Amino acid sequence: MGEQIQSALISVFYKDGLEPSIRELHKNGVTLYSTGGTRKFIEDMSIPCVAVENVTGYPSILGGRVKTLHPKVFGGILARRENAQDMEEISQYEIPLFDLVIVDLYPFSETVSAGGSEADIIEKIDIGGVSLIRAAAKNFQHTAIVANKDDYAYFFNQLQTGNIDISTRKELAKRAFKTTANYDTQIGKWFSGDKVYPLRYGENPHQKGEFHGNLDAAFEKLQGKELSYNNLLDVDSALCLLNDFDPNTGATFIIVKHNNACGVATRNYIDNAWKDALACDPVSAFGGVLATNRKITSEVAAEIDKLFFEVLLAPEYDAAAIEILSAKKNRIVIKTLEVHLKTPTIRTVLNGELLQERDLALETRVNMTPTTTKTPTDSEFADLEFALKMVKHTKSNTIVLVKNQQLLASGTGQTSRVDALKQAIEKASRFGFDLDGAVMASDAFFPFPDCVEIADKAGITAVVQPGGSIKDQESIDYCNANGMAMVTTGIRHFKH
Repeated sequence: MGEQIQSALISVFYKDGLEPSIRELHKNGVTLYSTGGTRKFIEDMSIPCVAVENVTGYPSILGGRVKTLHPKVFGGILARRENAQDMEEISQYEIPLFDLVIVDLYPFSETVSAGGSEADIIEKIDIGGVSLIRAAAKNFQHTAIVANKDDYAYFFNQLQTGNIDISTRKELAKRAFKTTANYDTQIGKWFSGDKVYPLRYGENPHQKGEFHGNLDAAFEKLQGKELSYNNLLDVDSALCLLNDFDPNTGATFIIVKHNNACGVATRNYIDNAWKDALACDPVSAFGGVLATNRKITSEVAAEIDKLFFEVLLAPEYDAAAIEILSAKKNRIVIKTLEVHLKTPTIRTVLNGELLQERDLALETRVNMTPTTTKTPTDSEFADLEFALKMVKHTKSNTIVLVKNQQLLASGTGQTSRVDALKQAIEKASRFGFDLDGAVMASDAFFPFPDCVEIADKAGITAVVQPGGSIKDQESIDYCNANGMAMVTTGIRHFKH
């Protein structure tokens, strides 16, 4: 059922594209109310318009900050036509009813993007506009709202039918609340120091890309080209993994390629950590993102300089190290500051979004339950802890092989756990690693004993997995029969 529009309040910043609707409203005998520049715009079309100040009895004050914030305006928007008390008060206080509100918002984000001063940006925080939009959208049963210049054409097409029915008013209300929600989000981001960083492109050159946030709070770029979309994904992966390593227990170096770590090692000294992280997979390290939790010395910089890489992240650098690393101008060198890992994590899916808490679980020896006759040695427990940090940040299905606080190889993104294990074993062999005495971590339980059997034959002596399979006992029995140690954590680490 539709309601005939008899009166409309129009006050907009963007007037392009609005003229056809105004002319159609006038043709239909609609009484128009407006303010300032919009009233002049309407009157220049030779269409009569009632000044809002004639309704409220107050002029525009405070340099235009207050124009429509008045009970005679909001009463006319929010009145419930079917409510006798509302209509009695409308009559008592001589309040005009508004069947239509066309109001947009000051260009806040556009002013920010154009580099406006703080004073200019603050003046573009709309108050009355947001209030009018919310009021009209709340009362969509009786009042239609057009809150965005992008909806002018849609409204005009609906208007030409002669009335605006309830489904149209509800659709316009939905669009209006999305407009104000996005507007408030942009304001909140600005106050938080967040900005929009245009990127050269997205994952591929034919895709546009942007970063929304505050990179300046996360790190200081010391030299190099602008970070790309893919760089930022790899930087995030590297820092999320590095965050799980305590710098007080050793120097850790991480090499990331396509969001997965291809080299990780923890050592007493950073030069050894770099050497052993690179040894994990020197082929994949080419063009990778490097991250460490220790100062980069000139000696380490000289070794890193031999490798082509995209980004290096560290908390500190020697002056001589910066000089060495700056020789190649496109190479991105970053000093890490304070990185806050946002939660929840958000991904777009279908016509909506998936939100979840960030996986912050970090299992140590005290969280591991021995399930076999043989328990891991102290060094194996330490390696199992190391491997669990890795497995949490690696694409599922995944298997991680570790020995002496060094990643030997991982099987990533496979459709079966057996394939992930075979991939890891083959890769470790290809780079000359001896798996005798190595440990294995799995991101999920073993549905069959085949993985522990394959691991045993490769020389692996200890295993950590979540447990929970109805056939857990078969894997446990194999380990007991072959002198392997197995522990469970009760925590799965899928990463899709």
